Amino acid sequence: MIPSGISPDMPVLIAGPTASGKSALALEIAEQQGGVIVNADASQVYDCWRVVTARPSAAEEARAPHALYGHLPYDATYSAGHWLRDVRALLDNGPRPIITGGTGLYFKTLTEGMADIPATPAEIRRTADEMHLDALRADLDADTAARIDMANRARVQRAWEVQRATGRGLAAWQADTPPPLLPISACAAFVLDADKDWLEQRIRLRFATMMESGALEEAQAMLPRYDPALPSCRAIGVPELMAHLGGDYSREETCEKAAIATRRYAKRQRTWFRSNMKDWRKVALP
Repeated sequence: MIPSGISPDMPVLIAGPTASGKSALALEIAEQQGGVIVNADASQVYDCWRVVTARPSAAEEARAPHALYGHLPYDATYSAGHWLRDVRALLDNGPRPIITGGTGLYFKTLTEGMADIPATPAEIRRTADEMHLDALRADLDADTAARIDMANRARVQRAWEVQRATGRGLAAWQADTPPPLLPISACAAFVLDADKDWLEQRIRLRFATMMESGALEEAQAMLPRYDPALPSCRAIGVPELMAHLGGDYSREETCEKAAIATRRYAKRQRTWFRSNMKDWRKVALP
């Protein structure tokens, strides 16, 4: 059911944990009010995973315009900054967006702005890739270290790369953040608030459905190119499917381990949303 108070002319933002029904809600709004459904999920941008990442099906895509789904090869470099530039182009040249997904950082850059940090040179990234997390953390300036999750390798490495490439800490760049592309005041912004027991049932059912709908076949097709260091290959469920294909897990063990990984990811999402989306309208589920 569509939440009340959505103007057909206003951009819509729909965040929520995995398996909570975001895509279905976005499609319902698009069919009733018009608009283009824009992906805000970091795993659904890659063309190698449709089933495993629960991208909209071809039939669903035929029911309403969709954008930024499966538009990148498996080994492409893509960040929140890339996504924001892609969204800007859509806003400049298309109908009102219905932006949906579970990557909180994408929504944060969209509604709060993002510093225009120069791209990281390849040689600096290669150096960072080879460094231990402790070494990366030790080099960060105090302001940046106080603002990021120091246990998150990707966040720490990104901060280190920015500091090494530009001579300025990430916190200093963020202090110069320009105005947001879509401030919350200009959007109908919703975050789906799912009961954890209800959500776990949906997670388990969805992965079982994925297994029946071609998830293993997708993994088999990617097996020759599988690289666990690539963001595309860290999508939830992919490591478990690859381990199954390698003979490490039975089918039942694969489903169980993937469900556990998905549940843990959903918990992290809910925690992030509670901390960073206090001004968004909560939609209780079920």
